[in-house]
Amino acid sequence: MAVKVLELHHHGIRVGASPEEVAKARTFYGDVLGLQHDAGRPHIPTIDGYWMDVGGTAQIHLMGVNGQSKFAKGPGQDPSLPHVALAVADIRETRKELDRLGVEYWVAENVVAPQSQQIFMKDPFNNMIELHQIDTCRCVTSRRAAAGRSMA
Repeated sequence: MAVKVLELHHHGIRVGASPEEVAKARTFYGDVLGLQHDAGRPHIPTIDGYWMDVGGTAQIHLMGVNGQSKFAKGPGQDPSLPHVALAVADIRETRKELDRLGVEYWVAENVVAPQSQQIFMKDPFNNMIELHQIDTCRCVTSRRAAAGRSMA
């Protein structure tokens, strides 16, 4: 058996921590690529940025960070590092399956949606992957209003 991935949700990109760098990133992704920012992005302490909607089904998360963020669990275990985020059917079952498969991972409690866990792991090529429970993020625009709760 394998983990059941349902959707691609976001790609996290670091853009530099200064207000000028964050603004430059928003301008590029907005003016050059035509993406709109999600005005409902919650405040994330020490990580300025924008969540840019891509086709209503995913986002690009622009994260204003230099060095290790305050959310890091150790070297290489920083949720602000570049990563791809995928939604899974059941986060608890996903953890059990990763344990069964012997896959190394670490868990971050979601800063903006405390009810949601985020599992982070690296693929064999050192790319970071985030797994989270479906419907616990703002990535799919059609689900934002229907959810009636704060989504990260």
